[in-house]
Amino acid sequence: MPEISPLSQPGPISPEAFAQLRTTRQGGPDDIRAALADRIRRPLVRDDGRLMIVAADHPARGALGVGSDPMAMADRYDLLQRLATALARPGVDGVLGTPDIVEDLALLGLLDDKVVVGSMNRGGLRGSTFEMDDRYTAYDADALTRDGLDFAKVLVRVDLADPATVTTLEATAKAVDACAAAKVPIMLEPFMSGRNDANKVVNDLSADAVINSISIAAGLGATSSYTWLKLPVVDDMERVMRSTTLPTLLLGGDPSGDPESVYASWKAALALPGVHGLVVGRTLLYPGDGDVAHAVDEAANLVHGS
Repeated sequence: MPEISPLSQPGPISPEAFAQLRTTRQGGPDDIRAALADRIRRPLVRDDGRLMIVAADHPARGALGVGSDPMAMADRYDLLQRLATALARPGVDGVLGTPDIVEDLALLGLLDDKVVVGSMNRGGLRGSTFEMDDRYTAYDADALTRDGLDFAKVLVRVDLADPATVTTLEATAKAVDACAAAKVPIMLEPFMSGRNDANKVVNDLSADAVINSISIAAGLGATSSYTWLKLPVVDDMERVMRSTTLPTLLLGGDPSGDPESVYASWKAALALPGVHGLVVGRTLLYPGDGDVAHAVDEAANLVHGS
């Protein structure tokens, strides 16, 4: 993929709004709680039972790259402009982010009538010696309830050769239990992972591996009553979806290859029983032509229909 294009149109957030955001963050921290408390909430799902969520939890994992640009998401002002553009589009139901992102959006007044998914994040930063130790370091169930958020999200990477995986599994089971007790749905994003010859953690995207990860994730915690799945679109998705009865959203991943092929794969997977929508970040926020609105509209039409 080429270097990331600038936004095709000026962003909707004014310099004055950014100035007020900085002022509030410096001198009015209690205003963050007020902004979250005052936002207009909505049901998790509406009549069609579908969700289109824009994801922006990558920076907190140290994953700033998009395509060939390793620092594409480093400009917070640019990222917020892209999010504001996406959230204004019809058919976008909400956003997924860590507290810093969610609070910026709340202070900018962009979360009314949106589903807000709080990322519990992961401690195992990419490229670190402790990468598979994915204890959770952002939201917890108490904070999600305090801020009136609608959904939780965790990543569950399973490396059978790394002892740190058991810490991840235990932390995830506790998160599932805490969210269920608080009646907050929790979205598990499972992968079977391992290290390649360069000692880099990679996810196995074969159908068998995805099915295995689903089986492990679905059994975490004392109840699965509030558990959803967030799954990659892989070959043989029909067989993958036959491995679970849990409600599932599809993830977009890093934009690469032909966009039309990506959208076609989403369309086919969205037609399967148990699939209820998309959670997509970089593919929509950083399209090759810089037209965030058009990219988001295409995805939203796949989820909700034209």
